[in-house]
Order: sequence, then C-alpha cells, then structure tokens
Amino acid sequence: MTAPILRNLNELRAKHASWIRAAESVAVVPTMGALHAGHLSLVEAACADCDRVIVTIFVNPRQFNNAADLANYPRTEHQDAEKLAGHNVDVIYVPDGSQIYPDGYATNVSVSGVSDVLEGEFRAGHFDGVATVVAKLFLQTGAHRAYFGQKDFQQLMVVKRMARDLDIPIKVIGCPTVREPSGLAMSSRNLRLSAEGLDRAAGLYPVMQQVAARLAGGEGFGPLADEARSKLEALGFTDIEYFDLRCEDRLQLLQTPTRPARLLVAAWMDGIRLIDNIEVPVLNN
Repeated sequence: MTAPILRNLNELRAKHASWIRAAESVAVVPTMGALHAGHLSLVEAACADCDRVIVTIFVNPRQFNNAADLANYPRTEHQDAEKLAGHNVDVIYVPDGSQIYPDGYATNVSVSGVSDVLEGEFRAGHFDGVATVVAKLFLQTGAHRAYFGQKDFQQLMVVKRMARDLDIPIKVIGCPTVREPSGLAMSSRNLRLSAEGLDRAAGLYPVMQQVAARLAGGEGFGPLADEARSKLEALGFTDIEYFDLRCEDRLQLLQTPTRPARLLVAAWMDGIRLIDNIEVPVLNN
C-alpha cells in the first residue's frame, strides 16, 4: 500500500499529534529522493524500531554549492513512492520550498569543527545547508529517532553534533553502507555514470580494503595513501580530493589507527563526484 504524500506542515503535524496521543514512537528517514536499496535499508531499520515512520523527500538547494549539480539531481517522486509501497511507511513528506524556507527566512545552522575538514574544504557551505534543513526536518516531524547511512559518514557526525548541541530530543542512528554487488557504495549519483564508469568506479572499494588491511598490519599511512592514489588514477579516477585516515569521533588526521578510525575518500569518475568510507581496524600495539 502506498503511503500518503503530504506537502503541508500542518497536515504532517495533525498526523503526528494523533500518533503522540496514542503513545506511538515516530521515526524519520530524511532523503533527497532518487531512492535506492541504501535508502530502503534505512526505512527497514526505522520500521523495525518504531511504530510510525516518516520518509521525507526534499532536494535541499542550500547544500549544493554547484548550480549544475542541483539542476541535474534526479527527481523521481513517483518512482520513490512506488519503492516505498512495499514497506511500512506511514507518511511521505514532500514539502515545497515554502514549507522549509518561507519568505523572509533568515536563519542558518552551522556546526564548526567536524564540518570544517574533508567535504567542508571542497564544498563551501555544504554542511551549513545540511545542518539547517535537517534541524528543520527534525523539528517539523517531531520524530524520536532518525536514520542516516554511514556512507555519508561526515554528514552523520555533523547531524549528531547538531542535534546534541541544540538539545533536539531525537536519537540519530547510523546504518551500514549498502553496496552494489561490485562493491561500489550505492548513491543516487551512480545513475549518472556510464557503464564503463561504473565498472571502473567499482575498483575504489578493493583499494580501500587493501589499505585498511595493511594499516591493521602496522604499515604507515603515508606510503599507502600515495600507492592508493596511483591505483585510483590508473582506474580512471581524477581529482582525488582526499584520501584520508581520520579518527571517527572528531575526524582528526591519523597516521596509524590507534583509535577507532575511518578511511575516507572523494574522487571524480566520468565527471561525477563519488565519496566512500570504511572502518579501519584499531591497531593493537
């Protein structure tokens, strides 16, 4: 059964009020649409944990720092609703711009520190846009729990910090990255890759796995990173913006994984910017 699509905040709040009166728990899965199996895994986790589930679809202009990227972002609302029909979703919230940024809107949410590195260095203002829209969606939906994929690991850290700092009463849950059979992390951007680009991009994950395994074996990160960059360039990746080893909590640079760490990468293939990350086993001295 297809969940109702609500576009008006007052309608959403009326639904929410009835759930709260019934003492039901509410989950939200914020998305920008173009749903794939990764998104649906978040929906499944939300349905397993909570009585009611809201999936939001909003292509947020404030988190794009490239006008062409915003214009080309896939908008597939009808197909998204069909994909959600097989899940226990109660509401699909698809607000128009005026429900999120009404006339005269003048507030920005900025999370310093964890947002300044990696994506923050290459996408100016991106995380301000993310933090602002997610704060709005948390408050509009009144959800008790929110579900995000670990593929966008830095985004997950920014959202957790934002909710904690603003005392928003919600638990932010990070769910494992869902991958194609080839190992490529699922992303809406993959739709824009050529068939050859998809094949070449699949080489990213094995390179990252090899580096993580060698780090766990005690090798230093510097030489491994140089070797990995060369392998990615041979695969056809261009503009490798970062290939970093960073601690999980504050995203500070590491040379050895002496504490919980992530290997994070951003690189271009076929003119499409791809990101990925994997957990690195802690090195036991």
